[in-house]
Amino acid sequence: MLKSSGAMAGATLLSRLLGMVRVMVYARFMGDGAIASAFVYAFQIPNLFRRLLGEGALTAAFIPLFKNKEKTEGDKAMWHTANAVVSALVVISALVIGVVMLGLSAALMWEFDKDTRLMLELLRVVFPYMLLVCLTAVFMGMLNSRGYFFIPAMGATLLNVVMIATVLLVAPHWGEDLGEQIFALAFGVLVAGVAQAAFQLPYLFREGYRLRWVSPWRNDSVREVVRKMIPATIGVAAFQFNIIITQTLAFWIERASDAKIVASFEYAVRLMELPQGVFGVSLATFLLPTLAGLAADKQFSEFRDNLRRGMGYLFFVNALAAAMLMVLAVPMVRLLFERGAFNGDSTARAGFALMCLSPSLLTYSAVNVMARAFYALGDTKVPMQISVVSLCLNVVLLVPLIFMFPKGYQAGALGVANAISSLLNVGLLSYALKRKMPKWEIQSLLRPLGGMLLAAGVAGGIAWVLHGQWMEQFGNESVWLKIGEVFGPAIVAALVYWGITAAIGLREARDLSALVRRTRAGE
Repeated sequence: MLKSSGAMAGATLLSRLLGMVRVMVYARFMGDGAIASAFVYAFQIPNLFRRLLGEGALTAAFIPLFKNKEKTEGDKAMWHTANAVVSALVVISALVIGVVMLGLSAALMWEFDKDTRLMLELLRVVFPYMLLVCLTAVFMGMLNSRGYFFIPAMGATLLNVVMIATVLLVAPHWGEDLGEQIFALAFGVLVAGVAQAAFQLPYLFREGYRLRWVSPWRNDSVREVVRKMIPATIGVAAFQFNIIITQTLAFWIERASDAKIVASFEYAVRLMELPQGVFGVSLATFLLPTLAGLAADKQFSEFRDNLRRGMGYLFFVNALAAAMLMVLAVPMVRLLFERGAFNGDSTARAGFALMCLSPSLLTYSAVNVMARAFYALGDTKVPMQISVVSLCLNVVLLVPLIFMFPKGYQAGALGVANAISSLLNVGLLSYALKRKMPKWEIQSLLRPLGGMLLAAGVAGGIAWVLHGQWMEQFGNESVWLKIGEVFGPAIVAALVYWGITAAIGLREARDLSALVRRTRAGE
């Protein structure tokens, strides 16, 4: 489990680091003002499909069926099913894109304020990305099921490389001002989507796959994927739906109050997604085909053991990451983003949002894994129902919270609302999984989690003290001092965390230490 998810995490780390570079050049180029908010919000809507499909609903519905076809009917039926699903995706995505594009064109005939009109125009450019990301998601799911984890994750690096190149090389020559140049970024999204989808194909061809049109009408496999995918879209996407709903409310509040919310919160989300994506999504992606195979073979004892171990590793890594994101939020934002159009006030806003959002790193990662356990068992309805409850709570909390926070720091309200609703989501999923699988022992996870949180709290306190000492002794006037301001306290805190968890005998610390030793020995 650690080796496979670790291999994918290596590729995901490269992708996420490049993604962070992309956000850095975005911040320098457009800051966190109204134009930045318009682009961020417009891109989030088609990008939601990447997060839902590439890391969620489509793979959750497709991979168990794909694995079952391989086990029961052989490779020919497996590839036929894949082509039927691909054909259905092309048809459905084309219809959705056509309807949305017509709707956006009609909407732009009405009068809007300048920023809203810009957002709608940008959305019209980037929305076809939906089709490209749907295809990428299916191709990645097929490769994951065939044992490829590193290569599919590397595809996302192309997305970031193309988008970084667009900002640096194309956008400055696209127009006279930022309002015109921002459209270069929108067209860059489409080029990046083509590159990411095409990157998967040579490896699929090597496995024996060939693209063929298979009529999706009345196809049993397509019907099963659609039937499971619709509730799975809601069930696995608590984080993504929370983000888009809260950002929608924030966008309109921002237009009315001249606040800066959407872009500030997006920068905070990007920072939190670095650890979530590197380990949480990588582990969840590995677990889905593994758990689906165990469920198909009725090996439920191994199913529970793999799920328990996976969540233990997830909590172990992300407890420390959440503590560092909370304590070192402002130094991290300052190091990564504060240049060009992104000034000190921008840093304060995004850093505060990250502090409020960071506790949800543990809960959102847990939702990602636990939802996949339900999907591997063929249940997509329960996670959907639970996510609907959590989404409603999130919206109910957001409206009063956003008016309680001082102007300039309302993005923190989005973080608090998301953290509370995600905690409820985890609690309800745990209860439902216990009812579905009575031998599932949640207590075996809670005991070590207490030790991890205690160790993370101590490590966070040490990082806070060391950061204060660093500022007194050295400050942060240069880039190297800003690097030391973040990594000096963080490295010491990580060593303290590892030492405490090893001293109290946590299995997760022991397993990871053993893996490191074997890797260094070349095993």
